Amino acid sequence: MAESLRRLVNIGTFTVLQDKLERWLGNYHINTCDQNVARCCEIIELNAKVQGQLFKLLSVTAESGGMYGGASIIKSRLLPFLGQNFFTSGGSVTADTSLSILAESAAKNRELDDLQDQYEVSLNDLEADLKARENEVQDLRDELLDTKDELSRNLRNSTTDKMFLDSENRELRRKLALAEDEVRTLRSKAGLLTDYDTQVRRLRDDIALLTARRDSLLRTSTIKDKDDSFLSSKDESKRNGPGLADAQDEIVKLRARSGLIDTYERQVRNLKDELSLSSTKKSYLDGDVYSSLNSYRYTPRVGSPLSIDDPVQRVRQQNLISRWNDMFSQDRLDAMDTLRRYSDDYENNQRIIFLALQEAFSVAKCAFRQFKMKVRANLAATHIGPETLEEAVQDYVNRNTDLYDLPGMVADVLRGLNRSPKIYLPPDSTFAVVQPFIREACKLAWQMSALAHPLDIAVATDAELFDNNRYRRSYDSEYTAPLVNHHIWPALMQGSKVLMKGEACTRRGASLGASRRSRSRSRSVSPSLRARSRSRSMSPSRMARSRSPSPRRIASPYSSDPLF
Repeated sequence: MAESLRRLVNIGTFTVLQDKLERWLGNYHINTCDQNVARCCEIIELNAKVQGQLFKLLSVTAESGGMYGGASIIKSRLLPFLGQNFFTSGGSVTADTSLSILAESAAKNRELDDLQDQYEVSLNDLEADLKARENEVQDLRDELLDTKDELSRNLRNSTTDKMFLDSENRELRRKLALAEDEVRTLRSKAGLLTDYDTQVRRLRDDIALLTARRDSLLRTSTIKDKDDSFLSSKDESKRNGPGLADAQDEIVKLRARSGLIDTYERQVRNLKDELSLSSTKKSYLDGDVYSSLNSYRYTPRVGSPLSIDDPVQRVRQQNLISRWNDMFSQDRLDAMDTLRRYSDDYENNQRIIFLALQEAFSVAKCAFRQFKMKVRANLAATHIGPETLEEAVQDYVNRNTDLYDLPGMVADVLRGLNRSPKIYLPPDSTFAVVQPFIREACKLAWQMSALAHPLDIAVATDAELFDNNRYRRSYDSEYTAPLVNHHIWPALMQGSKVLMKGEACTRRGASLGASRRSRSRSRSVSPSLRARSRSRSMSPSRMARSRSPSPRRIASPYSSDPLF
C-alpha cells in the first residue's frame, strides 16, 4: 500500500493535470472547437486514470480493516457520488465549495513551491558568493607569493649586478693603466720623431751648403786664364786642388750620410704609421662591447643558435659564399691591376694576394677568439635560464657581428706581409697599395669566423702535392706536374668539407721558393725571365682566361650533390 501511494506521489499526476488545465485556459480562445474538445477528453482520460488508481488504493486500504473496515466512511462520503443530483440535493459540501477548496489547496501548493524555489535560488546565490570570495582570497595568496619571488629575484640580480660592476671597474682600471703606459710610450716615440726631424733638416742644410761650395769651386776652376803657362796653371791647380778635393770628400761623406737620411725618413714614416694606428686602435672597441653587453638580454628561440639549420647560420653562410665569389672575380683582379703598376712579376703579385688573404684569416680568427672569450667571461657572471651559456654567447655574437677593430686587423696583416720572405715590392712602394683588398678580406674573414659553424680556408704550403678535390689548375700550369708551385686562391672549408674550390699553379721542379732578396737579384740579372713575366702579364687573352667568374663550386652548403 505505502509503495503504491509513494509511486503515485512521485508521478505527480495532479501537477500534470493542473498544468494541462492552465495551458487549456490560456489557449481556449485560440483553439478551434475540435481542439478544445480534444483537450477536455485528454484531461478526462488523465483524471479517470488517476481515479482508477485512487479506487485501487481505496480497496486495498479498506481490505486492511477487515470485512467492514471503512464502511461507514465509504457510505457517508463515497456513496453520495453515485447518486443523482448529488451537488444539488445531497451532501454537506456543494460543488462550488469543493472546487474552491481544491483551488485553495492548489494555490497553497504553488506558494509553497515558489517559496522553496526562492530558497533554493537564494541558497545558490550565497554559495556562488562564497566561491567568489574564496577565489579572490586565492588570487591574493598567489599575488603575495609572486611578489615574494620577485623581491628575492631582484635581490639576487642586484647582488649579481654589483659583482659584475666591481669586476668591470677593475677591468677598466687595468685598461686605464695600460692606456697610460701606451701614452707614455707614444710620447717617447713622439720625442724620437722630433729628433729625427731635426737631424733630417740639419743634414739637408749641410748638403745644400756643400753643394753650393762645390759649384762655386767648379766655376772658379773653369774661368781660369787659358793662356797661362803650364807651370803657372800647375801651381794654381796645386793651390786650388786641395780645396776642391776636400769638397769632393765632404760630398762623398754627405752622400754616405744621405743613406742615413733615407733611413731616418723611413723610421719617421713608420713611427707616424704606428701613431695613427695606435690612436685608431685605442681600446679595441671596449666601450661598444660593454655597452652592448649591458643592454643584451637573451630571448628564447624555437631552435638553438648553435644548430646547423638555424636561419641565421643558413642565410649568412649563403651570403658569405656569394661574397667569396665576388672577392675572387672582382676584388682580386682589381688588386692585381694595382700591383701591376709597381711590379711586373705576375707570379709575385699572385703570391702577395694569396698571402694577404691567408694573413687576414689568421688575424681575424685570433681577434675573434679574444672577442668570444671576453663575451663568455662577461655573460657567465649574469647568465640564468634554461638555455646554455654557449647558446647565449652565440646569440650575442649573431646580434653584434660589427664589433671588431678593422684598422688594427689591417695593420696586423700589413706587418705580416712585411715579414714574409716569399714576396717583395720595389723599395719605393709598400704593401699598403692593396689595402682596400686587405680590408675586404678582413671583413669577410671576421664574418665567416663569427658563424656558429665557421667557414675557413684550407691550409696551403708551396711544393705540396696537388689535391684535385680542393684546387683546380691555373691556365699556365703544367698539367702533368704533381707539385704546387704557388697558390692563387685558397679553398673554402667548413670543418673537413670543401665548399668552394681554390686555384693553384703546378710546375715541375716546384720548391719552397727563395727569399725576396735572392729573387730580386736573380730577376735583375735575367732579362729573359723579366720579358717572359712582362709578356705574360700583358697578354689580354690570358687575362681574359684568368678573369673567371668565381671559384669552382664543389658542393652546395646545404646539399650533398657535388657540382663540377
